Amino acid sequence: MSDSATVNALVCSRAGSQPDKPAVIDPSTRLSYAELETSSRELAAVFVQAGVGKGTRVGLIMPNGVEWVRTAIALTRIGAVLVPLSTLLTPPELVAQLRVAAVQFLVSVDEFRGRRYLDGLEVNTSTLPALQQIWDGEQLASVTAGAAPARIVDALAAAVTPSDPLVIMFTSGSSGPPKGVLHSHGNALGAVRAGLAARCIHAGTRLYLPMPFFWVGGFGGGVLSALLAGATLVTEQIPTPETTLKLLESERVTLFRGWPDQAETLARHRGDADLSALQPGSLEALLPPQLRAQPGARANLFGMTESFGPYCGYPADTDMPRSAWGSCGKPFEGMEVRIVDPDTGVPVPAETVGMIQLRGPHMLRGICRRSREQTFTADGFYPTGDLGRLDDDGFLFYHGRSDDMFKVSGATVYPSEVEKALRAIDGVEAAFVTNVFDDGRDRVGAAVAGAALTVERLREDARERLSPFKVPTVWLLFSSPDAVPRGPTGKVDKRRLREQLTETIEANRL
Repeated sequence: MSDSATVNALVCSRAGSQPDKPAVIDPSTRLSYAELETSSRELAAVFVQAGVGKGTRVGLIMPNGVEWVRTAIALTRIGAVLVPLSTLLTPPELVAQLRVAAVQFLVSVDEFRGRRYLDGLEVNTSTLPALQQIWDGEQLASVTAGAAPARIVDALAAAVTPSDPLVIMFTSGSSGPPKGVLHSHGNALGAVRAGLAARCIHAGTRLYLPMPFFWVGGFGGGVLSALLAGATLVTEQIPTPETTLKLLESERVTLFRGWPDQAETLARHRGDADLSALQPGSLEALLPPQLRAQPGARANLFGMTESFGPYCGYPADTDMPRSAWGSCGKPFEGMEVRIVDPDTGVPVPAETVGMIQLRGPHMLRGICRRSREQTFTADGFYPTGDLGRLDDDGFLFYHGRSDDMFKVSGATVYPSEVEKALRAIDGVEAAFVTNVFDDGRDRVGAAVAGAALTVERLREDARERLSPFKVPTVWLLFSSPDAVPRGPTGKVDKRRLREQLTETIEANRL
């Protein structure tokens, strides 16, 4: 078996080859690779003594930090199935996800940012029949007494194979109810390994990642990426401009990966913070002008929970060929991407927009409470619900969600196309487009951010760039991108945006 085929093999390999190197750092704690291996082994022994073993489903509710990583490694190295749960969940949402994933044990902090997770949760109830035990994560961190012998832990870890389940990750729910997506050790680590070069993560990287570890961007793009590369991961519980800039400077972070608006917010507050250690591949708002690329020249890494992160990309520090600017790059090795007609499922020619379907060794093993027939096509492709096109050279261009497109006067409007045209207007910092239902028909609604913009000028410029039916007829202006309503993941909250655009229509009728 490869030394990186399972989480246990990977952690042991790193501890052996670079024992003193920092593995994970937060503002209060740091662990070397040797310390991560030893401390996670000790915690794994506690879990084993409590009855956790291969295939046991264990939920984890904790904010980002060293303890999240240690707990996740302890569980997955002995073959338990990690179920990361969002710290943003309401009590009913938490119960629903525990039930869907059939979680048997739960490790949780008692409270975080005003949310109390353990109040009212009980084991062995009709509501949660699978749940056997709940641990307070803060108390568990110090438990060592009564742990199972090391030889039993080692035997369990040695029995884990790449095909064994690693994690059930819930989607963010931005395009529907959250789904519990199952990945194995082999497919998840393979997906992360395939994307390391595109992310510019290597052994010398000191990676800062603000994305929550309970989503694939944090677990795969942060925790497992750092482990696979032998890099150092830097994180914090609650990112703020002040604390993040201090951490970037003090830890000499070389790579900042996250959402662009996070980097833009930091850039507006950076003051005299020394960010000179940051290298190309980081979000460009934090880089000096001479290291920034032209708009569209670098790939927008593209993926989803079901593919365990990006399945398509290009080295983040390298310009793509000019014809590919604005694309998501090329599919990673081993991944098959095909574009099909949304209605018939028949593959379409290059340069044709259609539904993106995926197949390959890095894809999900299944979805909780769904059959294989409900998840994959007959020939094994996964319908993503995303729209895109492949050019003649194999670069993938994203055209939005299939459930985002809508018709105006019988003609199809792709929000991503209208957004691209609006962003090209001078002074526009961000643009978001959705349908707005009014008097029995859909209208094109646009929310645009930027200083000193007027609806009249935007409408006039849009008419020069778009067909008449694509020009927005409902407008909402924001002074900056920060003012646009967003959900917990940082993505734009299209539902709330649609409500605000509808309110604009109603206000204009008064």
